[in-house]
Amino acid sequence: MARPLTATLTEGPVAGQLRALALPMVWGLMATMSFNVVDTFYVAQLGNQPLAAMSFTFPVVMVITSLGIGLGAGSSSAISRAIGEGSAGHARRLATDAISLTFLVSGGMCLLGWLLMDPLFTLLGASAELRPLIRDYMSIWFISAPFLMVPMVCLSALRALGMSHIQGYLMSAAALFNALLDPVLIFGLWIFPAMELQGAALATLVTRILTFLVAFYILAFRVRLLTYPWVAWSALRRSWQTIVHVGLPAMVANVIVPLASAVITMMVARYGADAVAGLGVAMRIEPLMLIAFYALSGVIGPFFGQNLGARKTQRLTEALRVLTLFCLGLGLLLAILLWAFGQFLAGLFSDHADVLSVAAFYLAVVPFSYGAYGIVMSVNAAFNGLGKPMPAMVLSAGRVVYVFLPLAFAGQWLFGLEGIFVASAMANVLVGLWAWSWLRRYIRTVQMEKGMESHPPPVGVSHEAH
Repeated sequence: MARPLTATLTEGPVAGQLRALALPMVWGLMATMSFNVVDTFYVAQLGNQPLAAMSFTFPVVMVITSLGIGLGAGSSSAISRAIGEGSAGHARRLATDAISLTFLVSGGMCLLGWLLMDPLFTLLGASAELRPLIRDYMSIWFISAPFLMVPMVCLSALRALGMSHIQGYLMSAAALFNALLDPVLIFGLWIFPAMELQGAALATLVTRILTFLVAFYILAFRVRLLTYPWVAWSALRRSWQTIVHVGLPAMVANVIVPLASAVITMMVARYGADAVAGLGVAMRIEPLMLIAFYALSGVIGPFFGQNLGARKTQRLTEALRVLTLFCLGLGLLLAILLWAFGQFLAGLFSDHADVLSVAAFYLAVVPFSYGAYGIVMSVNAAFNGLGKPMPAMVLSAGRVVYVFLPLAFAGQWLFGLEGIFVASAMANVLVGLWAWSWLRRYIRTVQMEKGMESHPPPVGVSHEAH
């Protein structure tokens, strides 16, 4: 018999429960984000040209990563709601079919990346001098796409069960392995030749293959959330439709964020390779500063999904209050710290004056909007967990199309490079207010229209035997 499948997120103090779920994610995400930081640190030792080449790859890497995040969001939302409703068999079917869907999507992205590599980076503004370096890195990185996306979906299924600690352990171990392997392959230690940028990409590929094997083993044989993969097309289609209902809008919403980064990169490219390198340094530091927000958004979706399935909507109101206070408080603290120490942190990656000036200005201005951006991330995750992905997509698209782009073009016209970064901060604040008020209204509507507190269903049910 498999272990019981229980809705563990529908009882107990909300703040304490979210903290217990998010803390393992913080350490795991900190380790995972160090992938980029460690790669950037070692590549920076090779010179400004390799660093600029890697900076150009960041938007593309984020687009593919966002596809995995979207599929993970769809899977986590569907599985957590099934668990909250007490449907163990349906949860196992969804988890299994989510993995097969992710294999297909990630394989397609791998092939597409290979075919469009040169025109894509030409479009992003990479010079003829940088494109061979970019090709060295991305020709290997694209192969790792399936081994990036499938573990993301596996781990999202574990989060739907309230088992974020497993993800934290696995992500930490993977990051440590990558940090040890990077210098060996980049600079050539022991019996290995110096592969420079190709070595960084190869270290990532090896690490992700190992992560894939471990994550799949845990889901299939330790947690026993997977079932027989071969199923009638009609049943498979229903599962995929359930996942894609949230997953596709979540993909679009997540892809919009790196697309905005791509737009910023293209705009900054007008100011030269040093400006792009400075932006790249800042954008490697920024995710580390946002780790707690990422962790919170990673567990908010399953929390909202299970409590919606269990018809405990008062806990959703309390969760909104908790995440708002947390995001605003931490955001202010981070803004003060980066305003004071941003240039020092940037100096760990480069000593070039022009690179440092761009990175330091970004880290002095944009972090004052981090609290609002954290609210946007959590609200998007909450809507996905509720099975309502369209608000998240509208918020993400609106932030870029209706708020950021007009402000960025106006800021560049009036103030040059600095105006682009100020526009990014303003966009975060405006959309943060929009997102918070939207989720608050939606929760109140659900409570008034459905009266879901009065007749909660059972909170758990056992797995069927394999």
